[in-house]
Amino acid sequence: MMSKKLLPNNWRKKIIGALLLLTTIAAAFPASAQQTNVQKGPSGLTAKLINIESATNEPFRFSVSLHNGTSSQQLYELKADLPVGWQASYRVEGSQVTSVNLEAGKTQDIAVEITASNTAPAKKYIIPFKATSAAQPLSLQLEAVVKGSYGTAISTPSGRLSEEVTSGAHKEIELEVRNTGTLPLNDLEVTAQLPSGWEASFEPSKIAKLEGGKKAIVKASLKVPDKTIAGDYGATFSLNGNNANGQATFRIFVKTSILSGWIGILVILIAIAAVYVLIRKYGRR
Repeated sequence: MMSKKLLPNNWRKKIIGALLLLTTIAAAFPASAQQTNVQKGPSGLTAKLINIESATNEPFRFSVSLHNGTSSQQLYELKADLPVGWQASYRVEGSQVTSVNLEAGKTQDIAVEITASNTAPAKKYIIPFKATSAAQPLSLQLEAVVKGSYGTAISTPSGRLSEEVTSGAHKEIELEVRNTGTLPLNDLEVTAQLPSGWEASFEPSKIAKLEGGKKAIVKASLKVPDKTIAGDYGATFSLNGNNANGQATFRIFVKTSILSGWIGILVILIAIAAVYVLIRKYGRR
């Protein structure tokens, strides 16, 4: 009878340890896979900032997170209850949307942009934002604080936007800068777009601050080069600054000076006289 060969003790320990390790991994893997499908946390709407301050002509931008805590996919309709004249838009990953289709356990960031009406009084407005699905309605209270409005205009005190200037001369034009909003404007500056060779300077060169509803006078000194051909030209004066911009386009009629006109006439007369003398002198030969 043949004797059975037994494995050494050290090999048996290694095999048993390996079997135990494989059994532990096999038992843990289904549990781990099952754990990833467990829905964590209830459904909800949250925002990084719920209170934002802005002017009426600047949008309120909120970053909202929508979480689907149910066990099934949900279609959420998005809506903000706005005051009359206000507007809202919603974007997901750069695309404008009106609803979000969200899988179970997932979270989606939504960019909410709200624009107030131009006539909205300065105060705090409560904006209810809702994401409604068949399973449940979700809501979040957003706060839009209107601090006022920005507005500018540039023209002349009379409203006239046409001038006459003589070739080679200076022309002073009074410009009226107005703050048509309710908030102060800072560091206002007037610049000019002129025909080639023309020059302009301004006094004052910069307005440090202009309160809401106020106006200021800026004197523009326009220099037209010599020998500029008579005719109509365009000149645009632009108002620039923090939260401010505006333009006024002028029609500038350039005329020749009286002296230039007389010189031209004198040149013509001299030319006629010269021709006459030549005819008298050489015509008889």
